Amino acid sequence: MNQTLKTFLRRPAGVVGLTLLALVCLMAALAPVIYPGSPWDMAGMPFAHPGEGGMLLGSDTLGRDIASGVMHGARVSLLIGVASTLAAVLIGVTLGALAGFSGPVVDTLIVRATEVFQTIPNFVLAILLVAIMTPSIWTVILAIGIVSWPPLARLTRAQVKSVAQREFVQAARCQGQSGLSVLLRHVLPNAISPIIVTASMTVATAILIEAALSFMGLGDPNFMSWGYMVGAGRTVIRQAWWMSVFPGLAILTTVVAINLVGEALNDALNPRIARA
Repeated sequence: MNQTLKTFLRRPAGVVGLTLLALVCLMAALAPVIYPGSPWDMAGMPFAHPGEGGMLLGSDTLGRDIASGVMHGARVSLLIGVASTLAAVLIGVTLGALAGFSGPVVDTLIVRATEVFQTIPNFVLAILLVAIMTPSIWTVILAIGIVSWPPLARLTRAQVKSVAQREFVQAARCQGQSGLSVLLRHVLPNAISPIIVTASMTVATAILIEAALSFMGLGDPNFMSWGYMVGAGRTVIRQAWWMSVFPGLAILTTVVAINLVGEALNDALNPRIARA
């Protein structure tokens, strides 16, 4: 564990990404403290420039504080990103482990089901699922989780198949351990490193999908989100650039930070790179 942390900290990009991500998380945590009111409430005159009327990032077309929306939007984006990734990991790892550790019939069925999902573009399927269900934060999480599990399933299947052929797994089987016990105690723990890295990258993808859905008006209308703010300000971007630029920068910063952390985590969990 210490060696993994040392390897991670040797990557400047990983440290920068972790710092940026910590700032975003801090911003989300302090949002109710700094801006205790609702981000939907009018805070001043519409179209106020950044710094005008005591509003750090200006106001939107209805006089709502952009800074309040950005900080409260961080909570929504992080919640949806993490929750939908956990759902995708639960589905993908379960199906991938079954495919890699079961017989050829189960393997073939799961692989074909995964291929069917991968033939449909993720964003198109997410739009379809959210449009069918009532748009809410939970339907968005469910939709993103459903479209995000196939890569995790394929990776888990490949890792499980590789680890299952090793000597210590064969020894565990010879000792009379059940298949489930071998899978949970010996196979998955030794196949988890690339899955963790892929899951971290999935969080960034989930945040982008949520922002795109909110941009199109398919987000939860009860929660302020960065994608909604960018979409609401796009019609007046020439007159009031700050309405779209600041939430857009928040999305960019968060996604880049997560990707930097994921790449550094990949180096830290790769035994060859860690030894080097």
